[in-house]
Amino acid sequence: MTLPSPRRPRTIPGCKALKAKLDLLYRENNRPEFILQDPVKFPHRYENVFDREIAAFLAATIAWGRRDLILRSCEKMFALMGPSPYAFVMEGNYRKLKNRVCIHRTFFTDDLRYFCRGLRASYTRYGSLEALFASAGDIWEGIALFRESMARGNGVYSKHVSDPSSGSACKRLNLALRWLVRREGPVDLGLWKSLSPSSLFIPLDIHVGRAARSLGLLEESRRANDKKAVISLTEKLREICPQDPVKYDLALFGISVGK
Repeated sequence: MTLPSPRRPRTIPGCKALKAKLDLLYRENNRPEFILQDPVKFPHRYENVFDREIAAFLAATIAWGRRDLILRSCEKMFALMGPSPYAFVMEGNYRKLKNRVCIHRTFFTDDLRYFCRGLRASYTRYGSLEALFASAGDIWEGIALFRESMARGNGVYSKHVSDPSSGSACKRLNLALRWLVRREGPVDLGLWKSLSPSSLFIPLDIHVGRAARSLGLLEESRRANDKKAVISLTEKLREICPQDPVKYDLALFGISVGK
């Protein structure tokens, strides 16, 4: 099932200059060189679509903090999983992981085991993660369904799988979806064809929020980087590029690092 594209918004006055700036920053970052210093490089390593799906969700899950430390932690995590993350999950090799070994900050081998059990349950029930998300009505429902599927495989929820019903921005899940759905490379993979790039939401964290406020895309008076802010910012970006608003995540990243 293909998720419906959101209604085409009215173009706001005065957005041409902003669009030109965002497009320039997007082009500066949407290059192969960007991949080498970003966690997106890990799903790029694999050829099999299921390996790539799993690598995208796992790499995005620990994508908080300093990027050099994120990359080091991802190397450690994927080394534990061997040449095929999908085989590691489906063959149950996660059962051999040692307990309470730190992978990244508050993410331990116990959390990796949780993800593996949840992913195994998801593949068993839906066949692919794309099919899971495509069965939902929209992205937020897809995230909620993914959270439920992960909990079903474990009998408990995890703090590392965000809950959109709580008002969470779900930054890391939206980041994984950006990688998997956006079709304009080279940075994003564009693996999933049943979801439209126009249906995505911006992966919002403190850095992207600060950049968005500096451009007037988010109100300065509202400081929370929550689900409401994600929706508001994405709606503004849809006014600039209705078919692919989340492309500007790369542009806002450029502003946040001072480009």
